[in-house]
Amino acid sequence: MSELAIFGGKPVRKKLFPAYTFIGIEEKAAVNRVMDSGVLSRFLGCWHPDFYGGTEIQAFEKEWAEYMGIKHAIAVNSCTSGLQAAVGALGISPGDEVIVSPFTMAASATAPLLYGGIPVFADIEPEYFCLDVESVRQKITVRTKAIIVVDIFGQPYNVQALNVLAKEYNIPIIEDCAQGPGAQFQGRYAGTLADIGVYSLNYHKHIHTGEGGMIVTNNDDLAERMRLIRNHAEAVVEDKGTEDLVNMVGFNFRLTELQAAIGREQLKKLKTLFDERIKNCNYLNEQLSKIPGIRSPGLRPDATHAYYLHPFLFDEAKVGVHRDIFINAVKAELPATALRELEGQQIGVGYTKPLYLLPLFQKQIAIGSKGFPFTTASHLLSYEKGLCPVAEDLYEKKLFTHEFMRPPATREDLNDVIRAFQKVYEHRNELIF
Repeated sequence: MSELAIFGGKPVRKKLFPAYTFIGIEEKAAVNRVMDSGVLSRFLGCWHPDFYGGTEIQAFEKEWAEYMGIKHAIAVNSCTSGLQAAVGALGISPGDEVIVSPFTMAASATAPLLYGGIPVFADIEPEYFCLDVESVRQKITVRTKAIIVVDIFGQPYNVQALNVLAKEYNIPIIEDCAQGPGAQFQGRYAGTLADIGVYSLNYHKHIHTGEGGMIVTNNDDLAERMRLIRNHAEAVVEDKGTEDLVNMVGFNFRLTELQAAIGREQLKKLKTLFDERIKNCNYLNEQLSKIPGIRSPGLRPDATHAYYLHPFLFDEAKVGVHRDIFINAVKAELPATALRELEGQQIGVGYTKPLYLLPLFQKQIAIGSKGFPFTTASHLLSYEKGLCPVAEDLYEKKLFTHEFMRPPATREDLNDVIRAFQKVYEHRNELIF
């Protein structure tokens, strides 16, 4: 009988991995404080002192800005909303092109569509997985009005080279830092490295308020435009005296007082949780990289990594088994994680299919039934397979990620993960059909 669990052998571990949950007495006390106040939200969608929200919202924004070392923080109900507000604030209009990553959560690439902008995909770096600067350069045209970078998995983007390129062409950058709070480049926090940064506070991020997000910028005008888009701009601009009406159709992107109160307490825990991830990932990097054909990808010089997910590169030629078959065997050796049982084992291959291969881009149907905004392009758009070969290669063959490193994982938990990989490697010949 095979030793491998995928063929009926005894798995390395059956006990669920510990849940990633850090809602404690501090958050409960904060919620009770808001409940006792009777004010669960204080936003008004008109020009009024409460246009900016209640005391918890404003305190959360102030504390976030101070923590990150930036002038403005704007709380929103999701990172997706934050990206949309950022695109709107930059004045993106129908037919404008926005360079985006194909290797990310879809909202990073679809945010321009809300304003009729056209996503243009650049390839990614084979070692760091963020936008490749030379690929971005090749995609720039006279219609390029913004670049959306992603600190993917928690790795800061190529700040020096991409910021210089963007300045050369006078193109603003939006930094999607959903996965990177706490990471730094040359002592500056990820999210503050571009013209606008956007964070996620949803339930499985580093710190969370259930759902939520935060936008940051040092630009006074952009900050105010994003606040307007957050809260019914069209009903506010006249009384406020706003004269630039471009994209001043607003939304309800508002966070509640309850969520802000939780976020204030969660922010205090960011460094501790960040440091725990670093320690755990360093240990796993050291141990798993001893297995031939598995290695930890590079860490950008002068940067720290937030490790929202822990990526590894897989070499089929050295292992002798296709990545997907190998990782499926590892999954069979390990259990799910508490509170996320229905998601299965927290390990996966490829991360995400390159976004341009989604039906949205393949059929070029987004807003309405007539192909808007793709029909406004000044040239024939191509979203064919092969557009971003590095992203496709990582998706199909080379990359796998896991989440077992999240606190409160113990050394024993991590050792079980290591043993699962070692066991499958030792018996990998059984996986060759």
